[in-house]
Amino acid sequence: MCKVYGYCRISTAKQSIDRQVRNILAAYPNADIRKEIYTGTKYQGREELKKILDKANKGDTIVFDSVSRMSRNADEGIALYFELYNKGINLVFLKERHIDTDSYNQALETAGIKVDSDGTAEGELVSDITKAITKFMRAKASSDIRKAFEQSEKEVSDLHQRTKEGIETARLNGKAIGGTATKGKTKTTKKSLEAKEIIKKHSKSFGGTLGNQEIMKLAGITEPTLLKYKKEIRQEMIADGTME
Repeated sequence: MCKVYGYCRISTAKQSIDRQVRNILAAYPNADIRKEIYTGTKYQGREELKKILDKANKGDTIVFDSVSRMSRNADEGIALYFELYNKGINLVFLKERHIDTDSYNQALETAGIKVDSDGTAEGELVSDITKAITKFMRAKASSDIRKAFEQSEKEVSDLHQRTKEGIETARLNGKAIGGTATKGKTKTTKKSLEAKEIIKKHSKSFGGTLGNQEIMKLAGITEPTLLKYKKEIRQEMIADGTME
């Protein structure tokens, strides 16, 4: 019976791994979840990922919340992708489904890659064409993986920067950062700022594509909190003139 593994990784002890776990289990409730904190730049040495790689067999599936969780380096990520692909192991990236191995397989099948040479001149020609198409598709897949990886890393970097700026803005406006809010001050936390960024970027209420349930899962918040944040976001956007 084929197995499904879910791999979750955070780069510092201050981050929360729960969101990745929730996202994977929402899509694959029976996934065998493996978690670890790792700050290095290579997948080698990541004990939990290594355990998955040692156990995974043809037909098994490894699920990542994002391609950046597979490796912190695009070149090594691409190498690992094709190493596992060649072993018949399925890879799923919840935030970048277009680079799942199933997508690559479908593209190859659509291109008619499964035709083998029969030893004739026509067969050899077909074989050569097949090899050329395979080479092209691999190059395209590598490019797509690299772009997805770089975009994922940029989004994380941008989120950290916006959160930092949000905390500084809140401090300058006299809001309490963490701890207990004092009378007359609004409590602002790093988690609330990150959740608001997700809502502003992805919620249908602000031009995104995700509904309330999807936003709650993505941001790791409850419905009352979501509604509260939406109200605060609208008030902030009206105040700075970006919403009437």
